[in-house]
Amino acid sequence: MSKRKGKVLMAMSGGIDSSVAALLLLKEGYELVGVTFYNFDSIPYSCDAKQDSYNRVESIMEAKSLAEKLGFEHHTLDIREEFKSTIIANFIDEYIHGRTPNPCVLCNAYVKWGLLMDEMRKRECNYIATGHYAQIQQENGRYFLQKGKDITKDQTYFLWMLTQQNLASTLFPLGEMTKQAVREIAAANGFDTLSKKDESQEICFIPQNDYRHFLENNIENYSLRFPSGDFLNTAGDVVGKHSGYPNYTIGQRKGLGVALGYPAYVVAINPKLNQVILGKKEELFGDSCFIKNINLMKYDTLPTDKPFTVRIRYRNEGVLARLQQEEEGIVCQFLTPIDAITPGQSAVFYENDDLVGGGVIQ
Repeated sequence: MSKRKGKVLMAMSGGIDSSVAALLLLKEGYELVGVTFYNFDSIPYSCDAKQDSYNRVESIMEAKSLAEKLGFEHHTLDIREEFKSTIIANFIDEYIHGRTPNPCVLCNAYVKWGLLMDEMRKRECNYIATGHYAQIQQENGRYFLQKGKDITKDQTYFLWMLTQQNLASTLFPLGEMTKQAVREIAAANGFDTLSKKDESQEICFIPQNDYRHFLENNIENYSLRFPSGDFLNTAGDVVGKHSGYPNYTIGQRKGLGVALGYPAYVVAINPKLNQVILGKKEELFGDSCFIKNINLMKYDTLPTDKPFTVRIRYRNEGVLARLQQEEEGIVCQFLTPIDAITPGQSAVFYENDDLVGGGVIQ
């Protein structure tokens, strides 16, 4: 972490990562102003707090209590309307169009950093800080992300939409740390409960990670709008009935309810015809995709003389690919076929550990 002293707007969830980040910044000599987002009903922004007991008022109070204990002010921002009109609306719309969204990426760019930047200026702070596991580097006049030291916790994949202005104004105190070291710091500073707290990989506004139930509850006349339709095999033969195409994602195997004599996977979704196409594992693989909504970090123009490692989902090491910039996006040609290329998900480009840029798979 660069030791640039000043006043920092500290995004806090009440969880271990943002709490330890605050501790580290205070020890470095920064002045802190804490802020917690209240984003969905009684749910504040929380990416590192366990969500099974999703009492968000409790999380807000935990963040406020920590700030008071450490001696800095804390504020709660009610962003429920902004969150509903952007993140939740996009989430629902993507599934309606047969795509699989990544709401955390969109939220980071348009809600978290968008509102944090405004609040930073309002509170006359110099920087924003969060508990993300990522590092910020600068080269040739450009800021870019670099993977966190703890590769198992690296969160750069979810941050590819951050702008140069965002990066120039951000501190990631945990970027050079492992999760174990963070837990040890929490315990050493008297936060034993935090040091033992479990984490969630769920989407913050989807209880138990059941997005289908969420869609049913948030789309009027859901079962009428998205009725049962045909399962097809890749030859075009009807092989069964699905329960509504938004209930399926590319690569899905479980919960299909059909027996084809071989392990079947969702390989495509056709919302216009209300069809879900099933295939064998090998039919999931592809060697190219088109990517739009591009944001470049490390370079202002994408180099074409070398391949980059492209990750198409978070838990994915990525494969080498050639990237060709076109007027409306990037053609990504994988050097090795990769499975489950999913429209709506993020494709993020890396040069070793450096984040070059990213976009949305079409």
